[in-house]
Amino acid sequence: MTTTTPGTAADQLAALGERYFHAQHTYDPYNATLLGLTEFDHLPGDPSREASARAAAELGAVADAAEALDPESLSEAGIVDRGVLVALARGAAQDAAHSLWAANASAKGYVSRQGLVFQAVPAMTTADAAGRERYLHRLAGLPGFFGALADRYAQEATAGRVPTRLGVEHAVEQLEGHLGAAVEEDALLAPARASGDTATQEEATRLVLDEVRPALRTLAARLREDLLPVARDGADIGIRAVPGGREGYAAAVRRHTTTDLTPEEIHQLGLDVLAEMRAQWSEIGTRALGEGEFSRITRRLREDPALRFQTSAEILAVAHAALARAESVRARWFPDLGIPDCVIEEINPVDGAGSALGYYRPPAVDGSRPGAYCVLAADAPSHFRYEYEALSFHEAVPGHHLQLASAQLLDIPRYRRHLDVEACSFNEGWGLYSEQLADEMGLYSDDLARLGMLSFRALRACRLVVDTGIHHFGWTREQAVEFMYENTATSRGHVESEVDRYTAWPGQALAYMVGCREIARLRAHAEAALGDRFSVVAFHRTVLSVGPVPLTVLGDVVERHVTATLASHTPED
Repeated sequence: MTTTTPGTAADQLAALGERYFHAQHTYDPYNATLLGLTEFDHLPGDPSREASARAAAELGAVADAAEALDPESLSEAGIVDRGVLVALARGAAQDAAHSLWAANASAKGYVSRQGLVFQAVPAMTTADAAGRERYLHRLAGLPGFFGALADRYAQEATAGRVPTRLGVEHAVEQLEGHLGAAVEEDALLAPARASGDTATQEEATRLVLDEVRPALRTLAARLREDLLPVARDGADIGIRAVPGGREGYAAAVRRHTTTDLTPEEIHQLGLDVLAEMRAQWSEIGTRALGEGEFSRITRRLREDPALRFQTSAEILAVAHAALARAESVRARWFPDLGIPDCVIEEINPVDGAGSALGYYRPPAVDGSRPGAYCVLAADAPSHFRYEYEALSFHEAVPGHHLQLASAQLLDIPRYRRHLDVEACSFNEGWGLYSEQLADEMGLYSDDLARLGMLSFRALRACRLVVDTGIHHFGWTREQAVEFMYENTATSRGHVESEVDRYTAWPGQALAYMVGCREIARLRAHAEAALGDRFSVVAFHRTVLSVGPVPLTVLGDVVERHVTATLASHTPED
């Protein structure tokens, strides 16, 4: 990167970026592990109120200082850096200040602090002595972390910020599932098994059996005995029902969408997208199933046993075949990004109840761990054949693998290279855009798989309606489940799991459709402005070359690309 003179605005911005990077990943070290960073792997995390307050203050100070820098004193790249840093630090500060996760005990993904442990620790690398030392240090700190987590949940409940009963039940179920696993299958011991080092295996096993598992039992007992009796069991399951919840949700909407859209506007957008899709449902449904009416299409997709998997091996085979097709034509649509291949891994069945159908885990920065498309293949007969191609294109190629693995290689500040949930509208918007792009690329094997694409798109449109419905308008769980069931092709069980996820993680589900529509809008704008000078390869290079950014920043980047291309007077490559 460009060398800066000490004291310049560029130098100050670089220092602020490092402050943000350290503060954010110290506060949430498990997300750092999942992003492929190893320097925070020794940290067990601190879930206390005091830690949240410190993080909110430090991150807010970084945002204020970055915003105070004069953009005219920065280069074009510096202006992008500043815009990204202000948005990231401001959003993270608000997230720490509101700490909605602490009022929403659950087993759901990134929002569950104990759930993050079971995702991140198995992903730790122990290929060298330093990695093994970090791993054992974290294991030794887990009992204290789980104890502090139980205290935090109890403090929030005393202050009236009590979780939903269902969320607590799911958290207890997840903990008991891990406690019931045989030691040789314990997820927390996966790095020890992978190390090939006898001393590491022995010490890790001792820590897990003698210290970590007793702490997990205590956490499960406190959730069951302290939280369940006071948990919310009424109709209003939204975060708006707890003190500070309305303000927290408004901040979450801003952070996850990186827009100023109101909950009312987002709610209506979801309804509009669902209405726009009905013609596509009819067209593709008629070709694939001989059914053109939406309710008959969805009934067939749900009830026809031939449309379900029989074995986990079948699920994994579909994922591998979809990835292979995407890789075979990637060069026609994307520049050479210089990234390693994506691998496919099966999600631990113990975590299946609280897991999405799949997710992407970026490579470790040191190259010790590849980028992985993690697939839920357990209980195969409960999963639909038509959904896993769209899922693969979203999570692997052309989706998150291209986007997140290539971002790690960019010559940009490291606080911008390593982003996932911190830049949801871009990252998840790209994933959903990739599902649609895959159709344009001819990747779907047949019209049935394209119905899976529509089913996923409808699901993301429903998220706009249901997330705002629950947390802003006060919808009941039953109301949310019925709306999603009536407007998607997925099963009632999956719908219920989705609604529980939105309940536990306010605002995050809005990122997918909002981000996708903005990327598609920017592409349409570039195509119209450039005419025969437009190149889809060049557009994708432009979008991916800046890494994950707020949607407002992405709009400026694409506009500069259009202006520069027009000024060049030559067709793009």
